[in-house]
Amino acid sequence: MNIREYGRLPDGRLVHEYVLENELGLRLVVITLGGIVTQLEVPDARGVLGNVCLGFEALDDYVHRNPSFGIIVGRYGNRIAGGSFELDGQRYELDRNEGSNCLHGGRQGFGKQLWQADVETPMAGEAAALRLRYMSVDGEQGFPGNMHISVRYSLAKASRAWRIDYEATTDKPTVVNLTHHAYFNLAGGGSVLDHRLQLHASRFTEVDAKLIPTGHASVEGTPFDFRSPRVVGERIRQGHPQLQVARGYDHNFVLDAPLAADGLRPAARLEDLASGRAMTVFTSEPGVQFYSGNFLDGSLKGWGGQMVRQGDGLCLETQHYPDSPNHPASEDWPSTVLRPGTVWRSSTVYQFD
Repeated sequence: MNIREYGRLPDGRLVHEYVLENELGLRLVVITLGGIVTQLEVPDARGVLGNVCLGFEALDDYVHRNPSFGIIVGRYGNRIAGGSFELDGQRYELDRNEGSNCLHGGRQGFGKQLWQADVETPMAGEAAALRLRYMSVDGEQGFPGNMHISVRYSLAKASRAWRIDYEATTDKPTVVNLTHHAYFNLAGGGSVLDHRLQLHASRFTEVDAKLIPTGHASVEGTPFDFRSPRVVGERIRQGHPQLQVARGYDHNFVLDAPLAADGLRPAARLEDLASGRAMTVFTSEPGVQFYSGNFLDGSLKGWGGQMVRQGDGLCLETQHYPDSPNHPASEDWPSTVLRPGTVWRSSTVYQFD
């Protein structure tokens, strides 16, 4: 574990950088602003290390221009329609940062906050571990309750696995949906449209013109059928109405598999045949948002000064479903309500091979 000063925020607060490594060549670089993963280095088939996550070289870019590269997302990942929800008979008005929607917790969501970091003694089977903590005050971005959040990053000792464990508690009924917003590119550069993707989901969540869910639909016979591995860009330009409204893939997929004994289920597998890198995603969450980087328009410069364009990275955000606070809790819409006296927990593993 290496630690250094990364820079200072405009108000003078210090941001630190932590580097976690294991002996198999997995290297995770994290800063305390937003819990952002700035780099994730993974060996290719020849053993050559490459950074498989999009990011910036300077703190100023993360402060002022970040399209959610590598952040911890909260309090609520994805969209809440109309920027409001009702809980226990009371309506809460949230920060509306995407038209009328609240997206990823608002303009000052968790990805914009400075987190406290503590290096932890690795548990059995771990090579390194870092715990990040943040206290979100009652009313922050409109959400009720003082919420204490803990996010633990760890690297496995005997495999190239990066694990995230989330916990949250509150002193007032609220909603929570934490996730991570890494943009993956297993080639380490260029486009991800030639990557192969498999999603363990026979249904996806259709959306309206504001990208708000209208209901779940079968993937059968659609460009959303990734039950078998398919090239990401193979059908992305088809005239399917859902691809048109989102400018590509930006949809929740309802995962099929039940939770295994370890509390996780398979969610996705991503492969880059040229480099030989592959990533399998396991999660305790019921869904995963597949986002193909549709709004990256070349106006940003990432590592090496390269322009970041549409399709240069994709996200696989493990989550509860978008806009769940505005749907009655059911099997199709698992509740995202967190009440005092209970602990919200979630885990996701990114396994590289």
